[in-house]
Amino acid sequence: MARNIGPQCRLCRAEQTRLYLKGDRCNGSKCPVTRKKAAPGKAPRARAGRVSDYGIQLRAKQRLRRMYGLLESQFRGYFERAAKSKGKTGEGLIRRLESRLDNTVFRMHFASSRKAARQVVLHGHVAVNGRRVNIPSFQVKAGDTVQIKEASRRLTAVKESLKEYSRSGVVPWLEVDPDGMLGKVKAIPSRSDIQDLAGINEQLIVELYSK
Repeated sequence: MARNIGPQCRLCRAEQTRLYLKGDRCNGSKCPVTRKKAAPGKAPRARAGRVSDYGIQLRAKQRLRRMYGLLESQFRGYFERAAKSKGKTGEGLIRRLESRLDNTVFRMHFASSRKAARQVVLHGHVAVNGRRVNIPSFQVKAGDTVQIKEASRRLTAVKESLKEYSRSGVVPWLEVDPDGMLGKVKAIPSRSDIQDLAGINEQLIVELYSK
């Protein structure tokens, strides 16, 4: 399976915003976005100038794609399926991204980042409705239960990640039992429910792919 193994903080600097690719560690003062204002590369100020409409659309797409840790072909596939479904394409795209199992594991605080959540799923530590699922792109539905398998509940990484639940709670469309390492999907969120994507304009992505 193809994956991005390059430096994660460089992606945040390219987008000039925190993508939280390393989870809670991105909140500290050591975050490169805080320390290094310029984009990566040689003489970024010399390359800076007026950004075209295409450039604005591209940056919106890259920001969302990188936030969920997807390759271009994977992201394009989600867009095409959203375009064929009923409702607004942009909102359908985000709902599909949020419904990924690795994202759900991350939202439930079973992992510190989406990248870590993907590893937890791939290594077979997660069960959906009582059955082991090791496919990060698996789409969860309202009413599904997601839990860490009993044999995996001693994992230090999962225990450390769950400490964030006591500090910040969980998003409204999920509920979590931290002691049982069990969560339930109460609903698939609407676009307005996802507060940490407030800086993303999905309409720009629709315009980019519609050309």
